Amino acid sequence: MKTSRQLSDPLKLGTRGSRLALTQAQLVADALGTAEVVAVKSSDGAPGDKERFVRGVERAVLAGEVDLGVHSAKDLPGERPEELRLVGVPVREDPRDAYVGEASSLDELPEGARLGTASLRRRSQLLALRPDLDVAELHGNVDTRLSKLAEGEYDGLVLAAAGLQRLGRADEIAFRFDMEKLTPAAGQGSLALEGRRQDSTVAAEAARISDHDALIELTAERAAVGALEATCHTPVGICARIGPGELTVFGYAGLPDGSEWVRDQVVGDPEQPAALGETLVERMLAAGARELLDKAEALT
Repeated sequence: MKTSRQLSDPLKLGTRGSRLALTQAQLVADALGTAEVVAVKSSDGAPGDKERFVRGVERAVLAGEVDLGVHSAKDLPGERPEELRLVGVPVREDPRDAYVGEASSLDELPEGARLGTASLRRRSQLLALRPDLDVAELHGNVDTRLSKLAEGEYDGLVLAAAGLQRLGRADEIAFRFDMEKLTPAAGQGSLALEGRRQDSTVAAEAARISDHDALIELTAERAAVGALEATCHTPVGICARIGPGELTVFGYAGLPDGSEWVRDQVVGDPEQPAALGETLVERMLAAGARELLDKAEALT
């Protein structure tokens, strides 16, 4: 395994091959000043298994084929290979979910409107707000999803505002959901830079473009998800937002059909993000979140 490198050559940034992933990695390359983006093949896995993209990039980092892995932070599992570490979190894009379609609020949608999303988290929260909606599965990259909306297969889509922003399609956003109504996924809007544990030279380069506030928010979110023991089969939203002198962490856990849910938020010291995330989870567990998530896991 390669452990370190000299910076005589441009850094190689590994990422998955989708247009959004390549665009995100190029933003990191531009921030670094001299870096090359390398598209990495995913590892084996079932369709819809986002971790297979992470594993493919991690394999390339471990093999020394690239110096840094660039991930969408919401795809990065809590358990990481021992030889790798998170070395940077660049400035965060808007973490909120966005609605694309003909409406200025969820209340405007007619009864039974068909909305497309691939996310259990979004499905659960949308149905908790509007149980009459027809929330249908929609997979594919952002461009594919938007084309299906244009073809009339759906009345509207719910997507990450950050992805639309980075792809230059923010003008298609009809409205963005309040954090208290549709709590985003942990890490949504954030990028995570992963490097070899022993490679201090590359880690220093990643740290140079890392953002203090984004790192605090991601730390709180990942601590909360870890304490909840959430998986990709459980409808969970966790989002932290830092403000002047305080950090607010929002949380949601529910059933896929939105019939039962727990929602809470805590405000505290931004210098203790992990502890604050864990405090939120303690409150949610006391309100029955564990039982809900176990039930949700059994249903999927």
